[in-house]
Amino acid sequence: MPFPVSSSLAERWQLTGRVALVTGASKGIGAAVAEELLRLGATVVAVARTTPDLEQRVAAWQSQGLSAHPLPADVSTAAGRAALLAAVAERWPQLHILVNNVGTNIRKPTTAYSEEEYRHILATNLDSAFELSRGAYPLLAASGGGSIVNISSVAGLTHLRTGAVYGMTKAALVQLTRNLAVEWAPASIRVNCVAPWYIRTPLAAGVLGNPEYLAQVLSRTPMQRIGEPEEVAAAVAFLCLPAAGYITGQTLSVDGGFSVNGF
Repeated sequence: MPFPVSSSLAERWQLTGRVALVTGASKGIGAAVAEELLRLGATVVAVARTTPDLEQRVAAWQSQGLSAHPLPADVSTAAGRAALLAAVAERWPQLHILVNNVGTNIRKPTTAYSEEEYRHILATNLDSAFELSRGAYPLLAASGGGSIVNISSVAGLTHLRTGAVYGMTKAALVQLTRNLAVEWAPASIRVNCVAPWYIRTPLAAGVLGNPEYLAQVLSRTPMQRIGEPEEVAAAVAFLCLPAAGYITGQTLSVDGGFSVNGF
């Protein structure tokens, strides 16, 4: 929610009273984002397809007195998104934060993708963010100061060996961020994007488990290490805070210097 210059430091750096929806919240970056928002005082609607993993994660948060609520849904499908948004609207009249985090990848040469694989990556990474943002618009506008954060990747900013389809979807999220930031500013909805490099998550574990590949990644990373999910979560949380109330349409790389590492 917008704040006057005279607001206290505590008010600018906490999320008490705000409701956040985080997709892909059962593991990796999504789980770290959900926990960061919870510890800043937000009520978090944690969304994932894997019901047992999601319930276990949320139960752990609830045991610590955090206001977490599980909502299993496959947001890559229209039916899953509709059911999710209906459930949120039934319980909360306003939504302050939407984090479009859910994502997947299939690493292949461009000519090797099947139609099904191509559609699956687009539906999971891009369609989910576009349609959830549209569907959540009334709830975000009702809050008087909504914030959307899209989780892109440096693969959307430059070439990576992660596959053309993945890169396409992540680049599209960057442009979606710009367009919605301008279009929805009159409704007091800010839209920003975070673009991580390799982060220690289940999605990256396969390739990072290859010592030769890991060495190549580190050689291109000025900070000489893999990022942690909590470091991405901190950037996402900042963009959701009242303290970031004049920031919109931006993409923040969390990449240890990778994207600016020239020769």
